[in-house]
Amino acid sequence: MGGGGSVGGGEMIELASGLQFPEGPIAMDDGSVLVVEIEGGDLIRVSPDRTVSVVSRCGGGPNGAAIGPDGHVYISNDGGLAFKTVDGVRQPFDQAAGYHGGSIQRVDLATGTLETMYTHCGDTPITSGNDIVFDVQGGFYFNDTSAGLVYYGLADGSSIHLVAGGLQLNNGLGLSPGQDRLYASETYTGRIVYWDVVGVGALSDSFAVLYSTEGRHHWDGLAIDSEGNVCGADLEESGITAISPEGRVVAKVTVPEHDPFVTNVCFGGPDMRTAFITSAGLGRLYATEWHCPGLRLNFNA
Repeated sequence: MGGGGSVGGGEMIELASGLQFPEGPIAMDDGSVLVVEIEGGDLIRVSPDRTVSVVSRCGGGPNGAAIGPDGHVYISNDGGLAFKTVDGVRQPFDQAAGYHGGSIQRVDLATGTLETMYTHCGDTPITSGNDIVFDVQGGFYFNDTSAGLVYYGLADGSSIHLVAGGLQLNNGLGLSPGQDRLYASETYTGRIVYWDVVGVGALSDSFAVLYSTEGRHHWDGLAIDSEGNVCGADLEESGITAISPEGRVVAKVTVPEHDPFVTNVCFGGPDMRTAFITSAGLGRLYATEWHCPGLRLNFNA
């Protein structure tokens, strides 16, 4: 695919390259973007001048990231993946040889100090941590992708519980603007589903399907914009496809060079209209104008 394309978007600008399968972008108010590297095992910062620096060496496979109520970065770690190169594109194909299980980690941005918050829910190990999102109360939902589960944890490390199961390779997570829906994407079914949030860390008994490609397109991470659209990383489209709260496609952007592993998106900039997109298979971070402001996440700074 030659040249970036968009519906309601602008020019696609490359902010960083040479990254080791980037995921979990976080746009900071100082203009920098934090990104985790699943293959590299690091939390990194891409500064406004496009300098790339390591914030913390997390190990394993840091997959999702979000700012918590204490200002620290909470990382959902998949435990480590093995990678190979196919037609110039890096891609995961199995668990890493050194896999030791998934976890939730916390990084102090001021010092880079890393601590592990959770490795289990009761006696059940976290097998493959993925996307993570904080609610306004300061707790967080996160995916255990290979187990098809969603958990809710407290930021102080005191409590974690299961809130949903029965999913098929659930990948992205996001809360609606009113915090009354939790959205999740399933990679291989091509579904975006949601639950009603019925209490703090409590979801409806079953999920509803918002949108389905019937397996034709595969989803990775997602973010929500101010219109309530679910902006999913669309692997076949090599970009971001936005689905309205009613289940309609309302916008698309593609990265300049086709990458079957466009993994995630977040919003930032002075007016929240910049979409930051991780093109993981090619190791790049892009920025483009979105058609409306993104939704500011709880506790981002």
